[in-house]
Amino acid sequence: MARARRARIRTAGVQPAQVLAGLASLAFLVFGIVGFTRTGFADFAGRSDATVLGFSVNPLYNLGFVVLGAIGLLLTFGSGRSRVFGFLTFVAFGVLFVWGLMIAGTVSTNPVSQAGNPFNLNGPDNWLHLGLAALGLVIAFLPARHKVQLPEDEEETVVADRRADSATAVRPKHEKGPTVARDERPPGLAH
Repeated sequence: MARARRARIRTAGVQPAQVLAGLASLAFLVFGIVGFTRTGFADFAGRSDATVLGFSVNPLYNLGFVVLGAIGLLLTFGSGRSRVFGFLTFVAFGVLFVWGLMIAGTVSTNPVSQAGNPFNLNGPDNWLHLGLAALGLVIAFLPARHKVQLPEDEEETVVADRRADSATAVRPKHEKGPTVARDERPPGLAH
């Protein structure tokens, strides 16, 4: 009767979620840094006419992109960590999307009207945030590549015996059988 072997399932190399999270993080960093070159650091949370790729930016908005990009680069060194980055991206840009809808007047009542518009959000920004929130969900739920790893069949190894200059064969743990040759058994135990 054959025994079932214990197989291990391991992730295989760099995962697609890690690659996508790394690329998104680099894009966030570049967007934030380019935004800082356009706006500078003056009037940190105020209204600005500066744009990057057609999207309104201000220093607070740029700082958010730089921080999210830096966190993302730190979290791309593991499959689970990159998925956490995906959830973080989804939550951050989902909140900005809903907030932007309320600021733009798409939602009939605006419960955040007292907070103003510290991120300088407008209509095109809302669609950007919706797309980036969707990207976060893709990163978070992208399937991982796995491989099945069977225990390696251990070969018999020859171990030198220090007491006598002879070699003794050592069998793997999963094999049954005597580990000492018949000739080497003490008297009285030979059958």
